[in-house]
Amino acid sequence: MLMRYSAWANQLLYAALERIEPSELSKPRQGRSKGMLGVLGHNTIVDAIWQANVQGLAHGFTSRGLVEAMTLAQLQAAQHSLDDWYVAYALQQDEALLAQEISFTYVSGKSAIMQRGDMLLHTVNHKTYHRGYVADMIYEAGGKPPSMDLNVFLTQ
Repeated sequence: MLMRYSAWANQLLYAALERIEPSELSKPRQGRSKGMLGVLGHNTIVDAIWQANVQGLAHGFTSRGLVEAMTLAQLQAAQHSLDDWYVAYALQQDEALLAQEISFTYVSGKSAIMQRGDMLLHTVNHKTYHRGYVADMIYEAGGKPPSMDLNVFLTQ
């Protein structure tokens, strides 16, 4: 359910961003030098990192941000693909698989171990946090962000 929620919220956010003046998308903001596109790129990269982690694979990333800029359409396509993967992957899990501990390496090089279910929960929570940043920047750009709360998803 949380993976479907996250995919739904991402779709709403990207639809809202299509209505924002394109120059506002990459406009530097306080504490977010690459603007909305930078935050969205970070979400996409982090999802790809954890996609590898939950599978016990090396992620190969050296940064949690985009190395090369991407357009809104490119980020939307990449995030949609990742969202589809996460929804399908979560459906394949059972309690034993979710409880399985997996070794992984952070981008910093530090090694760690987490349960698969906790990794999946982190990906949902992480994007929720950063969608809030983007929602704030939409207000700064003169727009109105969509309501992306879990309760809205659950009652629609």
